[in-house]
Amino acid sequence: MKKVVNQALVIFGASGDLTYRKLIPAVFDLYMNESLPKGFAVLGVSRSSFSDSAFRQKMKKGIQEFAHYKDAKAPKIEDFLSKVFYISIDTQKGEEYAHVKAKLAELESTFQLDHNYIFYLSTPPSLYSLIPKYLYGQGLTLQHSGFRRIVIEKPFGHDLESAQKLNQQLLDFFEEDQIYRIDHYLGKETVQNLMVTRFGNGIYEPLWNRRYIQHVEITAAESIGVEDRGGYYDHAGALRDMIQNHLLQVVSLVAMEPPSKISADDIRYEKMKVFRALRPFTKLDLKNNVIRGQYTEATVRGKQLKGYREEKDVKKTSRTETYVAMKFFIDNWRWEGVPFYLRTGKRLPTRVSEIVIHFKPSPTRLFKQTEGDKGENLLILRIHPDEGILLKTGMKVPGSGYEMKSVNMDFHYSELNDHYIPGAYERLLTDCMAGDNTLYMQGVAVEETWKFVQPILDYWEEDKDAPLHGYPAGSWGPDCADDLIDGKENIWRYPCKNLAEDGVYCEL
Repeated sequence: MKKVVNQALVIFGASGDLTYRKLIPAVFDLYMNESLPKGFAVLGVSRSSFSDSAFRQKMKKGIQEFAHYKDAKAPKIEDFLSKVFYISIDTQKGEEYAHVKAKLAELESTFQLDHNYIFYLSTPPSLYSLIPKYLYGQGLTLQHSGFRRIVIEKPFGHDLESAQKLNQQLLDFFEEDQIYRIDHYLGKETVQNLMVTRFGNGIYEPLWNRRYIQHVEITAAESIGVEDRGGYYDHAGALRDMIQNHLLQVVSLVAMEPPSKISADDIRYEKMKVFRALRPFTKLDLKNNVIRGQYTEATVRGKQLKGYREEKDVKKTSRTETYVAMKFFIDNWRWEGVPFYLRTGKRLPTRVSEIVIHFKPSPTRLFKQTEGDKGENLLILRIHPDEGILLKTGMKVPGSGYEMKSVNMDFHYSELNDHYIPGAYERLLTDCMAGDNTLYMQGVAVEETWKFVQPILDYWEEDKDAPLHGYPAGSWGPDCADDLIDGKENIWRYPCKNLAEDGVYCEL
C-alpha cells in the first residue's frame, strides 16, 4: 500500500455534481478501506451557501447513492463526515481566499494536517488559471513546510493554443511536479492492466510489433446522447471530449516501449515518445482517414430518440460531431506500417469500451473454417462493461476431419471475488495523496496530443465542404466508417454482436 501522510483535500466547486457523485463517495470508500491517513480533512469551497451541517447532509446522500460502501452503518458515515467542512467564497475575488487560508489553519490544529494540501479544481475551466493565482497570493502554493498539489479536471484547454497558455499560467504558480492533470479513464483497472499484460508476460511482448500485429482497434461507445450537457458539448464535440485525452492516453499504453523501471518518470517518458511518433495528418489523410458524424432522430425498440440538433441547448445548425472514427500511424521501429483505428460516439447501440489487437493470420490456411467464422486471432481488453481479457484462438471442431472454429479463453475481473477493485477516482485520489503522478498527464504530453488533433479541428473549421455524416441514433455510426479498415474482409468489431457471441454481458 502506498504511504499517505496527514493532509487536507480542498475541493473547489464542492457544491457541484462531480463532488456529490464521484469525489466524496470515492474518499469515503478510501476511509472504509482504511486508506486515509490518521490526520485528514476535506474542505469544500464554492459560491453556494451551505453550513457544515447542510453540506454534510448533502454529501451523505451522495455516499448512500454512489459509494461502493453505500450500505455502511450510520456511525461510520457520521465519523467520516465529521472530517468534512465547507466554506462559501466568491472564487473570482482574490481577497476571499484569505478565508480558505484561515480555515486550513483552523483545521491544522484539530487534525494535525502537517501543512499538506491538495487543491482539487472541480470547477468550470474558466477558473483553472484564476484559482491558482489567488492561492499563490495567499502563499498557499509554496512548499516551505508540507506539500502543495493541484488537481485539474478536463478539458485541459480547448485547442493547442489554449492548452499551451494554460500550462504556462499554471507554471507561474506551481512547479510541474505539483500539477496533477486528471484523466479518470487512466484510473480504470483494465487500462492500468495493459502494462502488466504486455510487460509481465513473456508470451505477449515478443508478438507486440509490426511483424505479428495486423492492426489495433480501440472503441469507446456510449448509448446515451448529450442529455443535459448540450451547452458544453456543442462547444466541445467527440474529438475534444474523448479522443484528445482519454483515447490517445490509451493508445500510448498500447504502443509504448517497456520502461526501464516502473516509475512515474520512466513510464511518462515512454508514453511521450509515442505521442511524438504520431504521424501528422496530411490534407489527403484528413479527407480520407478521419470521419465525423452526428446522430439523427430515430426510433429504437419503440422509443423515439431525438437527433442531436433537437437536444437542449444545441444549435439548430450545429456541425459539432458526436461521432469520430480515424485511421492513423505511429512512425517508429515497433509500429511502422501498422494502422491504428479509433472510434468513439454517442447514441450508439451499447455502452462499451475495448481495445482489440488483431494478429496477422497464418501464412497459409490449411484448415477449413466453420461457416461465418473468420478464424482471426484477437486479444480483446475489455475496459467496460464486464472488465477483463479475452483471447480468441482456433480449435478443431470435434469429429472427423480438420474443421476449425474460434474459441474463447476468457478472464473477468468480477471473478476476483477476494480482491477489492477500487473505482477510478478512488485510485487516482490515492495516487495524488501519495505523490505518485504516474497516471496523471504531463503538460508537454497534453500539448503533444493537441498538436495531433489540431489539424483535424482546423480542417473542420476552415473547409466548409468537410463532410459531416448523419447516422441514426442507435446505429453504429456512418456506414462509411467501415471503409477505413484496410482489407476487403476487415470491418470494425461490432461489440454488441460480438459481446453476445463472446458470452459477455452487453448493456443495451
